[in-house]
Amino acid sequence: MGTLPVDGCDEVKQTNEIGMAIPVLDALDIAGKTITADALLTQRTLADYLRARGAHYVFTVKDNQPTLLADIRLCFERRGQPDFREPPTLAHGRIEQRAIWTTACLNDYRDFPGVDQAFAIERHTVEKKTGKTSTETVYGVTSHPHKVDPENRTVV
Repeated sequence: MGTLPVDGCDEVKQTNEIGMAIPVLDALDIAGKTITADALLTQRTLADYLRARGAHYVFTVKDNQPTLLADIRLCFERRGQPDFREPPTLAHGRIEQRAIWTTACLNDYRDFPGVDQAFAIERHTVEKKTGKTSTETVYGVTSHPHKVDPENRTVV
């Protein structure tokens, strides 16, 4: 929760993160920038706002956007080899490895504004002390029209 001033007076009103995002961004020059957000802010209103301001977005997609999530999962159901897999790294007592798959299968998706790519990121983790392994897959969308080469961090 946060507070926002009410125009023309000393009052403030309570609001949540969604209600805070656009007023915070209003004060910033975001044209040409990429705004990333977790699933809570993966909202059509914010996507439209960012596009109107000349910015791109990268949003994670979870259960608050069930249709979009189902469509992305369907795109990656038989995903094959990843577009990029990083080498294993040791951090915080864990061995981690990530892989990313990207697709333009939702480019003409009309239920969510501006989608140009969808992605799936798989994180494989091994706890060094216990040997316990876990795998997590995160899905998302971006308005970026070009594929990014994750290994070289360049746009192709």
